[in-house]
Amino acid sequence: MTYRLLLAALLGASAAPLFAQAAPAPAAEAPKDDLVRVALDTSAGRIVIAVDRGHAPVTAKNFLSYVDSGKFVGESFYRAMPLTGGGLIQAGITSDARKLGKAIAHEPPSQTGLSHVRGAVSMASNAPGTAQSDFFILTVDVPSFDQSFAPFGRVVEGMDVVEKIMASPVSPTKGEGAMKGQMLEPVVKIRAAKRLP
Repeated sequence: MTYRLLLAALLGASAAPLFAQAAPAPAAEAPKDDLVRVALDTSAGRIVIAVDRGHAPVTAKNFLSYVDSGKFVGESFYRAMPLTGGGLIQAGITSDARKLGKAIAHEPPSQTGLSHVRGAVSMASNAPGTAQSDFFILTVDVPSFDQSFAPFGRVVEGMDVVEKIMASPVSPTKGEGAMKGQMLEPVVKIRAAKRLP
């Protein structure tokens, strides 16, 4: 839970404007071979993500390893964090820490050219280099997240499902610290996670 508290604090702090810093150079359009389409079938509907292994190879490989091993199946979207003009929904492995892989190296937007725009899929972490399974999807542009998190893909189908999850009921008492009032009740289950042709 300490990890999640640190993550909550960092996400909350990252939403505030930071000192003026240069935005990452936009990523060139990824070749189709570099994009891997992944379907997350949830209890709220299907979300299809284009995972960009060309621009974010380390982060993409990590996410795809959880997809390919079936470790996301049965897990859930458990958090909806409001932000100005929208928010984010967060998912990851919460049922069994033994399912978690090792933390991965941080691939910042300044390196990948990817940024935190509406529909971006990014790794959640409490500090660069600590990401494992948790990821989030944005419903609004949050350029300040480019300083702390590693986007690796984007939603290409199912933003209506993302918005539906974002609007789902939350518990007023569950969660600790900055996460209090952001925990979905009930959670939105991931029923299947698989690569698409």
